[in-house]
Amino acid sequence: MHRRDALRTVTAPPPAGLRARLRPVIATEPFASVAVTALMLLAGCSSVPAPAELRTSLPAPAPSAAAVRSLLPGMPPPVDPADVYAADRPGHFAAAAARARPLVYVPNYGSDTVSVIDPRTYRVIRTVPGGHGPQHVVPSWDLRTLWVNDNTGNTLIPIDPVTSRFGKPVPVGDPYNLYFTPDGRFAMVMAESRQAIVFSDPHTMAPRHVLSVGCGGVNHADFSADGRYFIATCEFTGDLVKVDTAAQRVVGRLHLPGHAMPQDIKISPDGQTWYVADMQTSGLWVVDGDRMTVRTFVPTGDGAHGLYPSRDSRYLYIANRGAGSVSVLDFRTGRLVATWQLPGHASPDMGGVSADGRVLWLSGRYDREVYAIDTTTGRLVARIPVGTEPHGLCVWPQPGRYSLGHTGILR
Repeated sequence: MHRRDALRTVTAPPPAGLRARLRPVIATEPFASVAVTALMLLAGCSSVPAPAELRTSLPAPAPSAAAVRSLLPGMPPPVDPADVYAADRPGHFAAAAARARPLVYVPNYGSDTVSVIDPRTYRVIRTVPGGHGPQHVVPSWDLRTLWVNDNTGNTLIPIDPVTSRFGKPVPVGDPYNLYFTPDGRFAMVMAESRQAIVFSDPHTMAPRHVLSVGCGGVNHADFSADGRYFIATCEFTGDLVKVDTAAQRVVGRLHLPGHAMPQDIKISPDGQTWYVADMQTSGLWVVDGDRMTVRTFVPTGDGAHGLYPSRDSRYLYIANRGAGSVSVLDFRTGRLVATWQLPGHASPDMGGVSADGRVLWLSGRYDREVYAIDTTTGRLVARIPVGTEPHGLCVWPQPGRYSLGHTGILR
């Protein structure tokens, strides 16, 4: 949520009757029950079990010919058909990303600037004008450019990740967020106030097709494992929309129960489950993307917002902006295994995982700061002062072959 008058915390419980309606699903699905999750939250877990070291070699199985034929045409075949994040292991940089200077770029929406942090020293090394109302910093599909989403200023500002130099702004209407189709053919400008997704040239950003989605606040998305469709969240109307990637048309719609306010969305490593952060009901909706149905709801903390997979595909980190905490979900069981409470007042929002998987970087939306969190212990490593209302920060470079957008969804 990006409006300057937005609530700092949202404490509304799941809508009345929701748990009763979902009870049969909870009893039969292999996901965390509300009761178990609540007990774990009350227990106040402080750390998550982690492997001694993250895997550094990519799985080798080659996809079958049938599997390749089922992919979106032009999409690179998966490294591992059973894990959409298999290409994101530490050390596996594409050539374009390997040349990049290691930095963290923080768009400060309220200050109209971008803070640039050296991740080795945890210090801001410079602050650059970022247009008017920058929301996210997004890696391009080919990993050669980082784009500052200058939302209110109606431009995309390119950054050369090798030199970290900011280029000439490109006029683009209402670029709240930015994604790319898995085949690299189109950029997708999430024009939130226009209730539209604008399919554009991925290099010049010239519009090619405007898709009206018919819901308010379209802003975050993720793609199916085969790239054939993506699901976008509509923050202001509580909807999810399913879009055929090749046809560029809406093929499904799901209104979440109660007064939902969906934010970030991520698919599970096996491509079978979708997790949707809901800032209003303060947790995750667990969704079947093929059928566009809700499986269950997992409470995490007030203002659930950003979602980030670990580098070994074992965990999902959930930033709870209102609660000042990070929840950790085990992808294999669908259950919460830890809650990391940040000290003092904190508002963890959007960000990403470091290239080696050891640090989770999150913006402190209402506290003019950035948090660096140790992913093995859950402890706060650094608290870095930045501008006003820092939002979708980008940790760069990251491992992976190509970018689907946002603050770094690589596959």
